[in-house]
Amino acid sequence: MIKFANVTKQYGSLTAIDRLSLNIPGQGIFCLLGRNGAGKTTLMKLLAGHIAATDGVITVDSQRVSPRSMPEGVNFIEGGSEQFNMKVSALIDTAAELQEDFDRDFAREMVRRFELDPEKRYKKLSFGMKTMLTTIITLANNSKVILLDEPTLGFDAIMRDQFNTLLLESYHAHPRVIIVSTHLIDEIAKVTERLIIINKGRILVETGIGDIDERAYTLSGPVSIITPLLGELNCIGKTIAGSVMAAHIYGDRITPPEGVTIDRLSLQDFFIHIVGGKGNE
Repeated sequence: MIKFANVTKQYGSLTAIDRLSLNIPGQGIFCLLGRNGAGKTTLMKLLAGHIAATDGVITVDSQRVSPRSMPEGVNFIEGGSEQFNMKVSALIDTAAELQEDFDRDFAREMVRRFELDPEKRYKKLSFGMKTMLTTIITLANNSKVILLDEPTLGFDAIMRDQFNTLLLESYHAHPRVIIVSTHLIDEIAKVTERLIIINKGRILVETGIGDIDERAYTLSGPVSIITPLLGELNCIGKTIAGSVMAAHIYGDRITPPEGVTIDRLSLQDFFIHIVGGKGNE
């Protein structure tokens, strides 16, 4: 469905996307993770056809994507996007008039559930409520590809939980590709099916959340015992304190020798070590 084939995007001497290849064959909720400046927003803008690739090919349903050939059914909402200063109810009605497949009932129900005042004008809403409204309108669009760039900025813990509920309900009502860029790793893991980690413009990992649960782990014990094991393992990071080592592994699990313990590596710690390199000593 979505393919990036050896795609590069340069801004002058800066390479934002570096020979990136990615294949998303079908529907699902995907989490796009990366440090600031890793290339997340650029990847989304390329996919939406808002900017042109310097090199390589991007396709959606086998149709090549570019600013001259923007893909139908791809809806990109950047963090901090603004709406017209209309009443909440009027914004929803306007979106329904402009978008043929807009789900007005879904939008109205989400406005009610998240306690947005339908008579309040957009500029009178808090930053978090503005973002929630924009997300509701985007998801009610029913586009076949939805791109949400840092949609939970300005949300408190309760609103982030509400957002995750909104995302799941929207997907179950209208299955499609939803790609969410975020820094809140462990929270989005509750709803996402697959994880895409980008670093310095390249894809480091593209896998299912369950795969990380099964294959990311930490070995803890004496340096003298763990060090010889690492030659056969994919060590993504390690911490040494005196004679004790914690080695973070991504790969098949082993049976640890006596004196070594094995523990699950959290998704957040996995992300930190996979993008931080192998020299965390």
